[in-house]
Amino acid sequence: MFQKDTRNAMSAKVYAQQIAFAPFVFQSSRALRNFGILNIIEDSGELGITAKDIHSRTKLSEYSVRVLLEAGLGIGLLTIDDGKYILTRTGYFILHDKMTIANMDFTHDVCYKGLFDLDKSLMSGKPEGLKVFGDWKTIYEALAHLPEHVRTSWFAFDHYYSSDSFPVVLEHVFKSKPKKILDIGGNTGKWALQCFSHSPTVIMGIADLPGQLNVAKQTIATNGFTNRAEFFEVDLLDEKCPLPTGFDVIWMSQFLDCFSEDEIVSILKRCYAALPDNGQVIILEPLWDKQTYEVSAFCLQMTSLYFTAMANGNSQMYHSELFTGLIRKAGFTFIERIDRIGICHSMMKCSK
Repeated sequence: MFQKDTRNAMSAKVYAQQIAFAPFVFQSSRALRNFGILNIIEDSGELGITAKDIHSRTKLSEYSVRVLLEAGLGIGLLTIDDGKYILTRTGYFILHDKMTIANMDFTHDVCYKGLFDLDKSLMSGKPEGLKVFGDWKTIYEALAHLPEHVRTSWFAFDHYYSSDSFPVVLEHVFKSKPKKILDIGGNTGKWALQCFSHSPTVIMGIADLPGQLNVAKQTIATNGFTNRAEFFEVDLLDEKCPLPTGFDVIWMSQFLDCFSEDEIVSILKRCYAALPDNGQVIILEPLWDKQTYEVSAFCLQMTSLYFTAMANGNSQMYHSELFTGLIRKAGFTFIERIDRIGICHSMMKCSK
């Protein structure tokens, strides 16, 4: 993966132009989707539809429809035959593919304006782009206070990439028959609900920042599991903040990528201190070098820049060798890693 330059000179120069105009490509593709133009063209099928007829079915001016349609041709969302526009396969995926929708909405609603200050974040090590939403140190403390559409896109992105992995890893998590599991970074409580449904007796602890913890409490109460849940307010950026004890397994899903290398080691050392002998830490993370396809690795590499500009300024989607080294540095024995879980995840099981 990424070992050879596969483009000839001409295709490389073409691709360079696509990079140069990437913001235009993104925004016009989103506009074609959100104004319903792609839907209108799809409904016309293989016969296609004229710009005039498309215009009559939108609230946009003739000019606006025209420039978007012509952009759609250059981007590859549309073809034209005898004056009639037809949707391409790429246009279909922009319109219907759940992954593409989650990525596009996340990029626009959460990241787009803040990425303008990516260069400043790279220099300062701080999420300079987060200032578009207010004066926050990290996006995690801001999350409960972000505009509703931004929060919706953030959670849709997060859940899309994690939720499909949960059913696959449950058997691995419960293999040691844990009585109590601590979910660090429990977020909305979705993993806890999976565990409650899998085991009629397991007690779940959820440790997170106050804003996210309140959401998890509501989720679990709504589903009737409050009597089997424990909640802990923690700020893991505070190295003096200990983790609760008494749990057989500590679970972290898409959590440690939210921290720098030194912070990950600090968190894992506190996990080590909180666990009993032979207790386990089980980590679910996307590792970019363990992806089946380069496009999946590409998505993770780009997501790293969200962490740089928006989330915290110093974390990323990690390479497996670097991440495994951090686990061992914290004192854990590495038991196993299972790759290609769900869309993009690896599960790492470690023992005290």
